[in-house]
Amino acid sequence: MRLIKALGWCALSLASVLVLGASGTYLYLNPQLPDVETLRDVQLQEPLQVFSAEGKLIAEFGEVRRIPLPSALIPGDFLAAFMAAEDADFYHHRGVDPTGLLRAAMELIRNGHVRSGGSTITMQVAKNFFLSKEKTFSRKLTEILLALRIERTLTKDEIFNLYVNKIYLGKRAYGIAAAAQVYYGKPVSQLTLAQTAMIAGLPKAPSRFNPINNPARAKQRRDWILGRMHALGSIDQARYRAALEAPVTARYHAPEPEVSAPYIAEMVRAQMVSRFGDDAYTQGFRVVTTVSGTLQEAANAAIRSGLKTYDKRHGYRGPEGHLTGSLSPAWLERLKEYPVLGGLEAMAVTKVFANRITVVDQTGQQHDVAWQTMEWARPFINHSALGRQPARPADIVTPGDVVRVELAGSQPLAFSQVPDVQGALVSVAPDNGAIKALVGGFDFNQSVFNRVVQAKRQPGSSFKPFIYCAALDNGYTPASIVNDAPIVLGNDYSGPTWRPQNENRTFLGPIRLREALYRSRNMISIRLLQAMGIDPTIDYISRFGFDVNDMPRNLSLALGTASVTPMAVVGGWSVLANGGYKVTPFLIDRIENRSGRVVFKAAPRSAPSARNPAPEAVAEQVVDSRTTYLLTSMLQDVIKRGTGRAASALHRPDIAGKTGTTNEAKDSWFTGYNGNYVTSVWAGFDKPQSLGRREWGVTIALPIWMDYMQVALAGTEPYSQPAPDGVVTRLINTADGTATSARGPQTEMEVFKAESAPAMGTPQGNVPSLNATQQTLQDLF
Repeated sequence: MRLIKALGWCALSLASVLVLGASGTYLYLNPQLPDVETLRDVQLQEPLQVFSAEGKLIAEFGEVRRIPLPSALIPGDFLAAFMAAEDADFYHHRGVDPTGLLRAAMELIRNGHVRSGGSTITMQVAKNFFLSKEKTFSRKLTEILLALRIERTLTKDEIFNLYVNKIYLGKRAYGIAAAAQVYYGKPVSQLTLAQTAMIAGLPKAPSRFNPINNPARAKQRRDWILGRMHALGSIDQARYRAALEAPVTARYHAPEPEVSAPYIAEMVRAQMVSRFGDDAYTQGFRVVTTVSGTLQEAANAAIRSGLKTYDKRHGYRGPEGHLTGSLSPAWLERLKEYPVLGGLEAMAVTKVFANRITVVDQTGQQHDVAWQTMEWARPFINHSALGRQPARPADIVTPGDVVRVELAGSQPLAFSQVPDVQGALVSVAPDNGAIKALVGGFDFNQSVFNRVVQAKRQPGSSFKPFIYCAALDNGYTPASIVNDAPIVLGNDYSGPTWRPQNENRTFLGPIRLREALYRSRNMISIRLLQAMGIDPTIDYISRFGFDVNDMPRNLSLALGTASVTPMAVVGGWSVLANGGYKVTPFLIDRIENRSGRVVFKAAPRSAPSARNPAPEAVAEQVVDSRTTYLLTSMLQDVIKRGTGRAASALHRPDIAGKTGTTNEAKDSWFTGYNGNYVTSVWAGFDKPQSLGRREWGVTIALPIWMDYMQVALAGTEPYSQPAPDGVVTRLINTADGTATSARGPQTEMEVFKAESAPAMGTPQGNVPSLNATQQTLQDLF
C-alpha cells in the first residue's frame, strides 16, 4: 500500500507539474498570440492582372499565383482528398488531435526526429498565417494554442477554405485553384479524381511529390491518398480503381495571354508600381486597359509582316549559328538556346536538296522547306546593295546551319530571318486619347526597349503638317501661292553652305499650299517657317504637346529635324483629327481591387464631336477647328494624289495622312487618321543608319499602317471631322489661287475660312517679299 501511495503521489505530482507547466506556458504565451479574428478579413496575396478593353488577359505579374475560391466552389472530392492526406478527423477534433501529437512524440523518442508532425489542418492554418517555419517546441506550443483559438472563432468550412486557398503547392502556385491551372490548365471543377488526389499530395512536400519534376514519386503519393479515401469511405471501389489506373497528365501551364501585348503590359506594370509600390504585385489588382484585342493583334501582325518584308528586300545575312557534326541530341539542346522571335523559330539544316532543304526543330521533328520560299535570299552586302541571285538551296545554306523558318499555321514552313530593322506602331482614339493598340518593336523577347515612348527620332516630312497648320493660322490659305525655288544659306553660317533640296531635286516654281503639301515640297516648308519666324512657330507647335527643347531653333525644323517619339507624334496629330483639342494619350481605363471595386477610373478630357457633343470633361482647344478642317482636307489630298496615294487602295475617302523620310533615309514614317483612329508608324534601326537607297516612308511605314488600318476601319462608315461654322468653299483657278466663276481644266473647289476666302480675281495668302529664284537666308540656321 505504501508503494501504491507513493506512486499515486508521484503521479499526482507529475500531473500537477504538467498542469502548472501548461498553465504557465499558456499564461506566458497567451498575451503574445495574434488576434485570430483577423482571419475573417484576411487578404491573401494575389497577382496583378492586365486585361484588354474586352476583358481578355494580356499579362499577369507577381511571384504568387493564386485564384481564391469561395467555399461553395470547392468540390467535395478536394475536401475528402485533403482529409485523407492531412487530417482524417478534421470534422471531429477541436483543432488539435491528441493521437497525432502522441504519435509525433513517439517518433521523436524512437528516431530522434519527427516525420508527421501531428499537425491538423487547423494547426497548419495557424502556422501558415501567423508563424514562421522554425521547428521549435515554443513555436509548436504557440501553434497548438492558436489552433484552439481558431476553432472557437471560425467554422470548419471557414478553416478549410483558408487552408486550401493559402497553401503552397509548387511552381509558384498558392491554393488549389492556381494549382489546377498550373498543373492541368483547368479550373478545379473540371479536375478528375486522380488529378484532385495528385494536388492533395503536394502540401507535404511540393518539390518531392511534384508531378512535373518527379512523376513516379508523385504517383505513389497520389495512389496512397486514393487508398486512404477508399478506406475512409469517401469514394467507392469503382472510382478508386479507375483513378488508380489514370496516367500522370500534369504538365506546366503558364498563364496564357489571350492578347499578345507585352509592351503594353510593361507600361501598365510600371504605372501600377509607381501608383501602389510593391503592393501592385500582391493585392489582386485587375487593370482594364483601353486596348482593343482585335486591333492589338492586327498591329502585331502589321509590324512583323512589314519589317520582314523590308528585311527580305535587303538580302540574307547568313545563318545565326552553325552546329558541327551530324544530327544528335546535342543539336536539339543547342536549338533550345534560340527563342522564337516574331513567329520565327530556329531550326538546324540537316539535308540540302536541289529543290528543298530539311530542317530539324528542338523536339527532333524534321520538316521540309521549299526552294520557292528561299529564292529571295540574295547575299546581303549593305542596305543598298545585294549579291548574286541564288540558283539553288546550296547557294544559301549548308548542313548544320541554324536558320529561321516562319510558322504560318497549317501552311508549309517558309525560309526567313529575324530582321535587324525595328519598328513601332501606336493607335489612339482622337476624341480622348485612348490607346487602342501599341507595338514597341519586332518582338519583346528580342528587345524590351519600347520605341513608342522611348525612341526619339526625326519625323522628317511627317512633321510638315504642323508648319502648315501654323501657316493656316497666320493668314495663309490652301490656295496661297508660295515659290518652290532654291534656297542657299549665306556666309553667316559657321559650316558648309546649306543647299536644301526637294526629294527629287526639282523645283516647281510658284505653287499652291495644298499642292506643296501633297507633293511634300521641302522649299515651301522652309519658306513658310522663314516668313512666320522660327521662335513664334516653335511656340505655336508646342500647343500640340511637343517639347520645345526637342525642336531645333533653325530652318531645318521645317524638314522635320525635331526629336520626337511616336507617342508624341500621335498625340500631336490627334489635335488635327479632333478639331483642335489637346488630348493626352492614356492606357489604363480602370483599376479594380480584389473584390471588384473600382479604385481608379480614367476621366480623360475629350474633344466635342458629333457622336459626343458634350463630354463630361472638355479638352483644351489649342487650334481653331476651321484650321484643322482645312488641314485635314489638304492631308486627304496626300492620300488621293500625293506621296501617300498607295493608301487609296483602302478605298476610304475619310483618311488623311503624311509620309516622312529623314535625311539619308534613316527613318521611315507614316502618320494618318480619320475620325475614329490616329495611327503613327515608325521604322528604322536603333543605331541610326540608312535604310537603303530606295527606301522611304511610303515603302516601309505606309504598308504597315495600311495593314493595320484595314483591320481597324473594317465595317465602319467613313467618318471625318464635321465642317465647323465659318468654313466656306470657292471655285478657284489652280494656277494662281484666285476665285473664279467659270469652270475649266485649271479650276477646282477649295475650302477657306470665311474671312480669308478670296474675292473674284484676287489671290490670297502669297508669301511676302520672297525672290522667285533664290533667297539668301542669314542668321536663321
